[in-house]
Amino acid sequence: MAAEQIETVNTGADKAKLAVSVLLVLAGIVGFYMLAKQGQIAQWGALIAAIVAAVVVFLSSEPGKEFVAFGRDAVREAKKVVWPTRKESMQMTGYVFAFVVVMALFLWLTDKSLEWIIFSLILGWR
Repeated sequence: MAAEQIETVNTGADKAKLAVSVLLVLAGIVGFYMLAKQGQIAQWGALIAAIVAAVVVFLSSEPGKEFVAFGRDAVREAKKVVWPTRKESMQMTGYVFAFVVVMALFLWLTDKSLEWIIFSLILGWR
């Protein structure tokens, strides 16, 4: 059985809600700068009020509802994750640390060997 395909049609109302959300955020930013003489409380109050209003309008649109549903699904999936125990985490950290030390030594030895071969044997600079 094929998976269901859900197609949403963006209506004019949803597009208008998204446009209003963007305009509210822009109005909040403009208001923030225009209220500079009124003090920081008025500035931040206008900005926060505009952003809250924009979020409310956005969440009432179909893309906003889909965004909330996506967030719920993401939280539900994150709860299914089996996290490693402290012992497993410490072991893996030790393995990574040991690998880094071994690789550092290997690269240092390779570098010094090539330096000795090129400068001492081939070019005779030392």
